[in-house]
Amino acid sequence: MEKIKPFVVLAAVLIALTLIIPAVLVLPFSDEHRASGKLGEDLAKTPAKEEKAVPTSSDPAVDVAVFRTARSTIESVQLEDYLVGVVAAEMPVDFKEEALKAQALTARTYIVNRLINKDTLGVPKGAQVTDTQIHQVYMNDDEQRKDWGADYSWKKKKIVNAVRATAGQILTYDGKPIDALFFSTGNGYTENSEDVWSGNFPYLRSVSSPWDKESPKYNSQKVITVHEFETRLGVHLGSGSTIGKIVDRTEGKRVGKVDFNGKVISGVEIRDKLELRSSDFAWKRKGDNIVITTKGFGHGVGMSQYGANGMASEGKDYQEIVKHYYKGVKITSADHMLDTVTAKK
Repeated sequence: MEKIKPFVVLAAVLIALTLIIPAVLVLPFSDEHRASGKLGEDLAKTPAKEEKAVPTSSDPAVDVAVFRTARSTIESVQLEDYLVGVVAAEMPVDFKEEALKAQALTARTYIVNRLINKDTLGVPKGAQVTDTQIHQVYMNDDEQRKDWGADYSWKKKKIVNAVRATAGQILTYDGKPIDALFFSTGNGYTENSEDVWSGNFPYLRSVSSPWDKESPKYNSQKVITVHEFETRLGVHLGSGSTIGKIVDRTEGKRVGKVDFNGKVISGVEIRDKLELRSSDFAWKRKGDNIVITTKGFGHGVGMSQYGANGMASEGKDYQEIVKHYYKGVKITSADHMLDTVTAKK
């Protein structure tokens, strides 16, 4: 029995050790396991945050029903793909990246505003927007390939990058999406909204746009006959040396009103009726013709596209560009607004 006791004691010690050591080892690893779980949760959240901040065109949450005018059909397009198609159609791809980002931001703001307000004015039943200048010009991927040919790859990549760099962002004023109007080229200034259309919008104010002078569309000339001029405007020129008199100019330095011997016509109306590029115009008579010169191209309200490119060329980023052309706006997330749109489906 005395020989057996040491073995019993040894066995007891070994048994005790096998019970104690795992317990000792488990305690610190249990704490570490909890920390590892927290880290895993943080890592799991990181991609979700990135995805939310920079949604890709593969996100199927929001679709846009585009009426394709040429074919009289409705094309359902994912939101980001739609924006790529708008930027591709609305702005030259060789513009600076920051200008393209500014265009993507205005395009997204426009369509989000339209979607959340269920605005279907000017579109056939079942569509939400057309592919024309009435809303936003749009071309799909097949049309881009055809239009760009051998340059398709780099042009597509450049525009996709611009859209994704601004993904989920829109322009707001007092918490609501703005009417993000834009045009090609200014006359050195932009217009107050009420000088072109009815409605005074605090963010659509006249601002300087000196970069427009570098645009190839800054100056233009049009020649029409005296008879056509009189017919379109409903005026009689007579034989005098003066053809109308400008009696008012807008804050954006465009023609506000012209007095034709008592008949007063707005500069915007004259631009429309004579199909001029801008309401900053001047004319003179040469024989049986009227030679009309204009500065700028477009209605002049909101962001000048060539102005945006000029700012980008000087090193301004897209946020600085849009905040110059739209006064008092904020760049905010559209996520909650788009959630409202999808919830209504």
